[in-house]
Amino acid sequence: MPDFTRSTLAFTDDVADRRDSSDARSRFGTYLARNTGLLHDDGDPLSAREFAFSVWQIATAPIMSPGYVRHRPDLHALTLVTHGEDMDQVALRIDVPLRHHHLAARPDHRLADWQRDVWATADGFTALTQPSHPTRPALLTTTTLLLPIPEHTLVAPTATRPGREMTDQAKNAVNALVVWANTHVAFVNDLISGGGR
Repeated sequence: MPDFTRSTLAFTDDVADRRDSSDARSRFGTYLARNTGLLHDDGDPLSAREFAFSVWQIATAPIMSPGYVRHRPDLHALTLVTHGEDMDQVALRIDVPLRHHHLAARPDHRLADWQRDVWATADGFTALTQPSHPTRPALLTTTTLLLPIPEHTLVAPTATRPGREMTDQAKNAVNALVVWANTHVAFVNDLISGGGR
């Protein structure tokens, strides 16, 4: 399995995808076949935007868990969202929990904060969770980054039925989005490290 580093927000794991598959080819491909209704428009291929949205949804939890796409544990979510009429804009949404010491102005010290989840750690990145037994008020701050995805990053499908061709196209679409996310890792790292303050 690939490792998370300060230069990655997400990765796809083709080794685990093949190893954990029921057909000896692709676990993701199996999930695509189970969710075929999301992959065509009444028998016609989806637009590149629609395809990106559908395959990202299938490649991540809760549909596929663990997902074909894995995101760093210190992120609460890395999702694809659409805006505008007819899904004419697509963006990656990254939800980053921030502990009080990351903030420029720290709140009252009596407020509880996100807690480290030592059971959800990978490659030095630890998930944050809300206090399990709060004994005082808590301020849980999350920042959301929206990264508009340029049209040339999206993959237009030609297949409308699950199979090797669609699996390859879906993997290409998802990998392009992961590369786009990782291109913007500095935004997240700056937030978490309190960059520039």
